[in-house]
Amino acid sequence: MNMNHKTTNIAIVGGGMGGLALALHLHRQGLICDVFEATSEPHDNAVGITLTPHVMGELSLLGVADAVEAAGIINEESVCFNRYGQFIYREMRGRHAGFKMAEVGVHRSTLHKILWNAVVERLGQDHVHLGHRFAHMHHSDDDVTLSFTDPQGRYLPSVRARVMLAADGVNSAVRRVFYPDEQVVFTGVNTWRGLTRRKPFLTGKSYVRLGSVDTGKMVIYPIADDVDGQGTQLISWVAEVEQTSESPNDWHRLGRSQDVMPWFKNWTFDWLNVPELIQQADTIWQYPAVDKDPIPQWTFGRVSLLGDAAHPIYPRGANAFVQALMDARTLAEEMSRCAPGDDLMPALYRYEAVRKPLSNKAVMTQRTTSSDCINIKVNELTQGQPFRDINEVISQAELRKISDEYKRITGFALDTLSPTN
Repeated sequence: MNMNHKTTNIAIVGGGMGGLALALHLHRQGLICDVFEATSEPHDNAVGITLTPHVMGELSLLGVADAVEAAGIINEESVCFNRYGQFIYREMRGRHAGFKMAEVGVHRSTLHKILWNAVVERLGQDHVHLGHRFAHMHHSDDDVTLSFTDPQGRYLPSVRARVMLAADGVNSAVRRVFYPDEQVVFTGVNTWRGLTRRKPFLTGKSYVRLGSVDTGKMVIYPIADDVDGQGTQLISWVAEVEQTSESPNDWHRLGRSQDVMPWFKNWTFDWLNVPELIQQADTIWQYPAVDKDPIPQWTFGRVSLLGDAAHPIYPRGANAFVQALMDARTLAEEMSRCAPGDDLMPALYRYEAVRKPLSNKAVMTQRTTSSDCINIKVNELTQGQPFRDINEVISQAELRKISDEYKRITGFALDTLSPTN
């Protein structure tokens, strides 16, 4: 935007999924905002994401759930196997398990594009600004003046806003203004995420947990159907292994199949050839499992943090995304309580008071509660060895209790969700 100065009521720094969700919620409440995104092209990570019913319920409030469901694959079941490919446990998912909303596997870039297009359509192109990288800011009693640079590092016209909301991710430049010395917390788990084109496996709508992180683990699920007109699916997979070395937490760091293969080279089963899945990947990304310790304050006068900028969480499932969605909804609701012309700053503090205890609890819960609890339990009982029959090791009823307890602790249980889910 070639102006000497721009004025906006609400500035959102970051055009990722959390920032876009906030823009859509603000629009629902009749509040005008501007989104400032650092990149020159709207994009997100080239990996998959699984959207459980509580996530789809949040997306339904934004009016994009149908588009997301149409673009992805509706999961029918979740299935657990040990590292020898032996069946452990199966349960139905989403609508098949009694939820109002589906569970959907989808490409993150597709999801981001749906949200981006909705923001552009509803807010108008002139309220969405690409190529604006946050540089610094200046507070006054009445507003915040933001400075941005373009992709070549040149300063752009400044922006003056009544409030600024930072949704610029785990490496938030805005958060560094207030917490310049903090570091990410490495959990001792490294991950590789890949996409592979292949024919459907199992039901073609199966979400699979294979092995456990102590001996090598994979999560595998389809995210797009018939990508070549010949029935080929796009399969998203995540490999996790325990490692003591830590690499930079960069979602865009390329990985190599040979780095992944040592843990999974013998995982060839009659229902899936895992080494082939890894070797035939279109792209592999490497990302260590990190989060950050909860911070005492999100809101600083007219500036507040949202999503991973406020509470980076262990990257497991869509937990970071749903936390950002709930932040966005709560913040927009609090801001909508302000009468026209009223100062919006008190709404930022009310939002923090509601969301910070809940999100901090979610961060700590994800550190100590593994989604692989079923596989870990079976691995302990069998001492990591093959078994003849899973029912001789542990009953399906006991495994169901373990699954239900995990969902209760993490807030995914059917009886804890709102009617929209």
